[in-house]
Amino acid sequence: MEKVVILLGLLTTGWANTQSNCTSRRCLSKILIERKAITQPQNDSCTDSITVPFIEYQTISVDTKNLRLISQLKLRLEWVDPDLKWDRSVYPYEEVVVPVSSIWTPDLLITNAISTSMKHSSRDLVVNFDGTVVHNVTINANVNCEINLFNYPFAADSCPVAIQSWSLYGCGTVLDFDEIKMVDSSHGDWETTDVTLLRQRDDRYYIQVSLRIKHSSPFITLLLPSFLILIADLVSSALPLSGGERNCFKVTLVLSFTMFLNLLNDKLPGDSQCSPIIRQHFCVILVLLVFSMLVSMVLTRISQEGSLILCCWHKDPDTKDREIKEEKDNEEANGDISMIPLEESENTQILRKVVKFLEALDAKEARVEQNQSTANKLDKAFFWFYSFIGLGYFVAMYIVMAKYECVVNHFDFWY
Repeated sequence: MEKVVILLGLLTTGWANTQSNCTSRRCLSKILIERKAITQPQNDSCTDSITVPFIEYQTISVDTKNLRLISQLKLRLEWVDPDLKWDRSVYPYEEVVVPVSSIWTPDLLITNAISTSMKHSSRDLVVNFDGTVVHNVTINANVNCEINLFNYPFAADSCPVAIQSWSLYGCGTVLDFDEIKMVDSSHGDWETTDVTLLRQRDDRYYIQVSLRIKHSSPFITLLLPSFLILIADLVSSALPLSGGERNCFKVTLVLSFTMFLNLLNDKLPGDSQCSPIIRQHFCVILVLLVFSMLVSMVLTRISQEGSLILCCWHKDPDTKDREIKEEKDNEEANGDISMIPLEESENTQILRKVVKFLEALDAKEARVEQNQSTANKLDKAFFWFYSFIGLGYFVAMYIVMAKYECVVNHFDFWY
C-alpha cells in the first residue's frame, strides 16, 4: 500500500512540473483567460484611449421616403490592457489569440442613429506581449438624416454619421481615428461621392458622407411624363373646337395625370426641412391642365351659341330671330290680305316663303361663322397665352431647381 501512495505522489509531482513548464501559445492563452480581464482597464485618469487606425465605410441604401441612411462600418480597434502583458523570456511570442468573450472589449455606437448594432468580426482577437489588443468589429446603423431633397431629382447633400464610445462623469473611453476608406459607392438611385472623417470638438467625431442622386431614373419616371403631358395639352389646340374631340382629349389628359399622381404617391420622397419642390411642380401641372380643359369647354360653347350666359330665362339668338320674323310675317300677311289682288297666283306666295327661308338660313350661317370666328380668335389668343405661361414656368422651375439652395441643420442631434 505504501508503494502505491509513493507512486501516485511521484505522478502528481511530475504532472505539476510539466504544467508549470508549458510555454506553448495555447498555455499562454489559457493563462490570459484565467486572469479574467473582463472589465475596462483602469488607470489614474479613469479614461482609456481606443485607437481606430482603419475604418471601411459602405452605404447600404438611402431611404428617401423615411429619410434614413443605412450604413455599414468595419473598424479595427486597438487598446492597451496592462493585465494582459507577459514576459517574453518565459513565453517567446509577440502575439497570441484569445477568445473575445474572455476579455473586455469597448462598445461603439452611432449617435444620430435610430438603431445601431455592433458585432464582432470574429470570435477571437489578438493580444500582443505588451498588452496591446487588436480587434475588428462591424457596425450596422440606421441613421436619421434630414437629406436635402428640395432639388429632387437633382438632389445632392451630405449626411453625418457620428461615432462615439461610452463615457460618463470623466470615466470611459475616448476614440482616436486615423484612416477611412469608402467601398461600393453606387447603390440604387444614390451614389456616395466622398467620405471624410471630421470632428466638431475633441470628443465629437463624425463621418461626413457626401451623397448624390443618379437623376436619370427619377427624371425619366417623374419629370419627363409631366412635361410630355403638358406639351400634348398645348398641341391639342390643333384639334377643332366643334365636334368635341378636343374636349374629350383634354379630359383624358387630366384623368390620366391624376391617376399618374395617385400611383406615385408612395414613391415620392418624404417631407423634410426642405420639402421636395417636385410636389409643387405636379400641383402646378395639374392646375394648368384643368384650366386648359375649362377654357376649351368655354370656347366650344362660344363657337356654337355665341354666348356664355347660362341662365334659364336667357333665350337663344335663333329663337329671338324666329319670333321677330314670325311677327313680321304676320304683319306682311295681314297687309297682303288687303293689298294682294284676288287674281294673284299661289306660286308667288310660295316663292316669297322660299326667299324668306333662304334669307333666314343665310343669316343663321352668318351668325355661326361669326361665333366660330370669335371663338377662333379667343382660342389663338389663349394658345399664345398658355404657351407663354408654360415656357415661363419651365424657365422658373429650372432656375429654382438649379440655383436655389435649401439649408438643413444636420447636427441638431448634438446639444
